[in-house]
Parts: sequence; C-alpha cells; structure tokens
Amino acid sequence: MRIALLKQIDKLIGGVAAAMLPAPRAAETVTPKRLLVIRPGGIGDAVLLIPALAALKERYPHAELVVLAEGRNGATFALCPQVDRLMLYDRPGDLLEVLRGGFDLVIDTEQWHRLSAVVARLARAPLSIGYATNNRKRLFSNGVPYSHDDYELFSFFKLLAPLGITAPESFTVPFLTVPNEAAVRAEALLRGDEGRLVTIFPGASIPERRWGAARFAELAQRLTLAGFRIAVVGGPGDREEGELIVSGCGGLNLAGRTSLVESAAVLARTRLLISGDSGVLHIAVGLGVPAVSLFGPGMEAKWGPRGDQHRIVNRHLACSPCTRFGTTPRCPEGARCLSEIAVHEVLAAAQELLSVRF
Repeated sequence: MRIALLKQIDKLIGGVAAAMLPAPRAAETVTPKRLLVIRPGGIGDAVLLIPALAALKERYPHAELVVLAEGRNGATFALCPQVDRLMLYDRPGDLLEVLRGGFDLVIDTEQWHRLSAVVARLARAPLSIGYATNNRKRLFSNGVPYSHDDYELFSFFKLLAPLGITAPESFTVPFLTVPNEAAVRAEALLRGDEGRLVTIFPGASIPERRWGAARFAELAQRLTLAGFRIAVVGGPGDREEGELIVSGCGGLNLAGRTSLVESAAVLARTRLLISGDSGVLHIAVGLGVPAVSLFGPGMEAKWGPRGDQHRIVNRHLACSPCTRFGTTPRCPEGARCLSEIAVHEVLAAAQELLSVRF
C-alpha cells in the first residue's frame, strides 16, 4: 500500500515539479570531494548498483560517497564497504540535509519516477546525472538513455559514462561483502550444515511473483530425500509460508529471524538458492552463489542472473513479461506464467547445478 501511494504521489507531484523547476546550468567539470548517489526502490536495484558504486569510488577514492536510499532497501548498502555514508528518504532530517546541498556531483539512479530527480535538482550540484526517460531529463545537466534490453547492472554503468567510466564487458563475483558479525550469526544458526544446504526464498513484493508455498514445500521434500538440508530465508511476512515449506522436511525456517545482512550471510554459506525474481536472488548473484530463479512477470533480459552457475525457469508465455519500470499490472489469469511452472522443472534445474541425481 505504501509503495502504491508513493507512486501516486510521484505521478501527481513529481510530474508537476519536474515540469516547473528550472533546468540546471550546463554541466561543469568537477573533481568531486563529496558525491551523492540516489537509489530509491527495492533491494534488487540496490544490489545491482553496487558494482557501479565500487567503480565510482575507485575513480574518486578520496571523495565521500553518500547514498540516499529508502528504509526498505537501505540495509543493502551494508554489503558495500565503498559507501561512506547512508542517508534515508524516510528520515526527514536526512532528506533536509540533502536538500541543503553541499555535493559536487549527484547521480540519480531511479529509472522512471520523478521525485528522486526533483531531489537531485534541488541539491544544486554543479554536475548532475540521471536517466532521461521522461520529463525528468530536464532536471539533470547530463541525461542518459535507458534501455529495457540491458542487464540492469550494466544499465547503472551508463550513468557513469559522462565521468569517463565505462562498463566492464563482464563482472566478477563476489561483489558484495558480508560483515563479519553477520557471518558469525549465520554460522551459529546453520550449525555447520552448509555443505548440503539449499536455501529457498518464497517471498516477493507482489502476489504475481509468488510461486506458492505448496510448490516450494514439495520441492523441499524432494531435495531433502536427495540428502540436502533446507533453509528458508525471508522477512516476517514470509514466516508462515516458511513454516509450511519446512514442516514436511525438517528444514530450518529463518524467515523473520534474520536481518537482510544476516540473510546474505546465510546465502554465502549455501550450495544453491531457489527463488523467484527478487532482491534476495540478486544478493545471491552478488555473492557468487548459484541460483535457480523463476521468472514470469519480470523481464528476464534485464533482471535474469548471468553466468553458467545460474538457471532460469521461464515459460515465456505470450503475455509475459508484463512489468515495466517496476509496475506490474494485475493479472486476470492468476499469474499463469508462474503457476504453470512445475516442480519437476525447478528440480531439474537444481539437479544440474548441484551435480546430483534425484
């Protein structure tokens, strides 16, 4: 509900503000001492932004790198030691400090909505960069094109092109760093069972991206019979589904028991993650953990994990993908693109990555 409300506010207020604010002056050449990167939205975007943040810090090692995020994705940046300071939209004092300015460079990484572009403009940096996807482009000194055909990790690098930073041809993993205290907590929770551990994340930000607890439970039972131990990760809202999944296999339900960073530490110790299109999936990618991912509404070309250590299960129905710029329409057919994925298909993908026979 909160996310839907924010989108409505952005449409009504952000669009008007983007049209009425004066355009910035022509871009200046700067060697930034203090730079701001704006990243609203979910966890997945935040994770895939981190390689670009590392490249930015490598170019300007003595600059203070500040990230302005939201409460729902801010914890992700604890996995990025290059970030010097995290600030939150949700914290009025932080937002007011940003609006007071003092930055030499502002990069808005939001792909479509306008409020973040308004914040970038009001910060009054001599150099500002953002995606030119609608009238938000007039608020930046450097507007950058955006394509749905690019893997999102590489899309973020396009924002660095005005700074002379080019995207790598490929990316190396891991590009996330798990803090030591989270690693210690994960070790205590898992009690040394990592060697045969398969982790499941059943959650999603919207119902259309959920495969269903019953299917995950059947999958968990089959994996347990093959000698693997199951752990479920997720937030408090995934706790009930987690209990259903592990009830028939004796697994470990960690949903609601670990922070985001601690969940990342659990993933770092697992053999395989099985998940829908989610932020947790991208954390696994950033940690170099093999993953089986289920795609339907989301754009596989943009969000699907890259590399031989991953498998994507996607029915490729004529109506999918249907998500654009983070908005998924209500499905009149019960999200067939996911519901028609059979347990045996996911199991076969897991078998390939685990190199075992079931």
